[in-house]
Amino acid sequence: MTPAILNVVKVFAPSAVAFFIGILITPILTNYLYKHKMWKKRAGKVAPDGRATPIFNELHRTREVGTPRLGGIIIWVSIGLTTLIFALIAALHPTVVTGKLTFLSRNQTWLPLFTLIVASLIGLVDDWLEIKSSNGGLSFRRRLLLVTVLGLVGALWFYLKLGHSSIGIPFGGELASGWLIVPLFVVVMIFLFSSSVIDGLDGLAGGVMAIIFGAYAGIAFFQNQIDLAAFCAVVTGSILAFLWFNIPPARFYMSETGILGLTAALTIVVFLTESVVTLPIIAFPLFATVFSNVIQLGSKKFRQGKKVFRVAPVHHHFEALGWSPAKIVMRYWVIGVIMAVVGMIITLIGR
Repeated sequence: MTPAILNVVKVFAPSAVAFFIGILITPILTNYLYKHKMWKKRAGKVAPDGRATPIFNELHRTREVGTPRLGGIIIWVSIGLTTLIFALIAALHPTVVTGKLTFLSRNQTWLPLFTLIVASLIGLVDDWLEIKSSNGGLSFRRRLLLVTVLGLVGALWFYLKLGHSSIGIPFGGELASGWLIVPLFVVVMIFLFSSSVIDGLDGLAGGVMAIIFGAYAGIAFFQNQIDLAAFCAVVTGSILAFLWFNIPPARFYMSETGILGLTAALTIVVFLTESVVTLPIIAFPLFATVFSNVIQLGSKKFRQGKKVFRVAPVHHHFEALGWSPAKIVMRYWVIGVIMAVVGMIITLIGR
């Protein structure tokens, strides 16, 4: 087996394994979630500024009750088991091939895997409290604080242990940023954390995140970051397993235990591939989600309560206009694929 073919196998084989593991563990998780009624007891939400959201609550008055949360467990458990399986195979049956197939490495995958698991566990706690506590889950401030601390730890490891201190500029080489890489890292993680509100329609977050991680698998592969490419492919495979059961009508929701881990891990991947500048293109649906919220809040604050969108984020605006959820989700997927491809091209040819 030539090195080039082995690299391809190294990327695609773990992705397929993660998908099938996700499919296999889903019945176990589903039975538990429905048996213990792991869903919100009351539909609706409150806007980030603390105001009521009557239009959203009317649109979703029956959707958030009766369908379990915690579906994101499938994603990070699949990733963890796949990583463990390939590492154990290499340890128990050491050969050139098995050693090459394991993708767990200090300089490429330790940090994104650690971040994914820790952030997912934070999301798990939030979801558990949302289900079991009458006061809801963790407050936005607490989640923001935890994400900030996690981002700071990741940034310091990235800067001090891995020695990264520059940002890739398409067609402009690298921009040395020194210690400023640390606050930039934290800001990007917080921004992506804010995009977690995209998890609002069946299949939306799963499809968008699978496209984004698939794009980064391609970028890492062509930059010869094969371990990182394999990690991104494993994430993609696990998300697709989740998406198999999240396509309308959803069997369960991804919720915070899924989306929080994915956005946190994405931050690490972005900096490891030195593609911060092209992130808004590759992850365009996430940026559109965040900025629609920012525009809405700014408009209500500075224009005496006037709104730009009927509901924010923007995918709920389309829903309020009468678009079917499936139509919104499919068009997000189409836009996501096109923008991810454009972002990949700019990132790779701009080196």
